[in-house]
Amino acid sequence: MTGHIVLRLDRMMQKRGRSLNWLAEQVGITNVNLSKIKNNKVSAVRFSTLAAICEALECQPGDILIYVREEKQ
Repeated sequence: MTGHIVLRLDRMMQKRGRSLNWLAEQVGITNVNLSKIKNNKVSAVRFSTLAAICEALECQPGDILIYVREEKQ
């Protein structure tokens, strides 16, 4: 079994002192959709959205995305 990607957007937002409302406005998506991204309730993120998030938060994709290996049973 393969691992999965975990979004750590909440940590970067906290580090930068930015709110969900502020980031949603900067990225051009709704608060509801950004909240889903922030809380790992999505199965995909558009590269254009990821790029806009990185631009707004002055970070790299690797600052908000991590790969988690599945434990072998």
